[in-house]
Amino acid sequence: MFMKIERLKVYYPIRGGFFNRVIDHIYAVDGISMEFERGKTYGLVGESGCGKSTTGKAIMGLEKVTSGKIYYEGEDVTNKRRDRKSSYCKDVQMIFQDSQSSLNPKKRVYEILAEPIRNFLKLTPTEERRKIYELLTIVGMPEDSQFKYPHEFSGGQKQRLGIARAIATNPKIIIADEPVSALDLSVQAQVLNFMKDIQNEYGLSYIFISHDLGVVKHMCDYIAIMYKGRFVETGTKKDIYNNPQHIYTKRLLSAIPEASPVGREKRKRERIVLEHTYQKIRNQSFDEKGRVFDLVPITKTHFVAASPY
Repeated sequence: MFMKIERLKVYYPIRGGFFNRVIDHIYAVDGISMEFERGKTYGLVGESGCGKSTTGKAIMGLEKVTSGKIYYEGEDVTNKRRDRKSSYCKDVQMIFQDSQSSLNPKKRVYEILAEPIRNFLKLTPTEERRKIYELLTIVGMPEDSQFKYPHEFSGGQKQRLGIARAIATNPKIIIADEPVSALDLSVQAQVLNFMKDIQNEYGLSYIFISHDLGVVKHMCDYIAIMYKGRFVETGTKKDIYNNPQHIYTKRLLSAIPEASPVGREKRKRERIVLEHTYQKIRNQSFDEKGRVFDLVPITKTHFVAASPY
């Protein structure tokens, strides 16, 4: 495994009282572990507030880790993620959900793409210009895009520029945080297929964060279902979609839209039964504080949170 996360925790203190002391914590990420292979896509799935985006930012170095370890190519990089001199900072890049706010509106595209190149790659001015032209070509943008500002592009084009910036440093891992959720369905398909194409060409690994299980099914090799900062179920795409074990996973899968009226009616009935079952066994699925139990193996690749009782 060229990247590994062990018992990663990100807690936010809750303060109160006369002296503004810490009285409790928000368990945004609560002791998750993952292992990554080269060239694969790992999906983090869950409802809003489950901790998936916080996980991505913690791996990237944008959130402070409360405890746990992040290993990259055998080295503990937990405290080196913000060091621009480290290979980890160069090799791990991010595609943000909001392409509009992630691109500096005061800079032309050339400067936006040149910034990471200047930070991490030692190129001559001629090599830099060649690199930016190459990036624009890879993401299917015309050469004159480099002279324009972000507001002159559509949502799909801005996301392509965000991808171009992410791959500018020749990374090995890209964290994609809801990269297509703000796009129209037709544009979503174009961007997702493009992401798959560059993954196959450059051997990239993705950490794909999404609440959309339909998109995740299209993109991911391995999937982790999150609830309140912990994993309720992890496994291959086949494990999760063909043999879901946890009631929470089944509820999420039942929310995938169906195209046919007959399928929608069948899915609706399934959701009613699942919701009734979920309410009935809820106390067995989570501890007294509503936190998920530890994972236990079902197969070599499939793990599910199970009550110890």
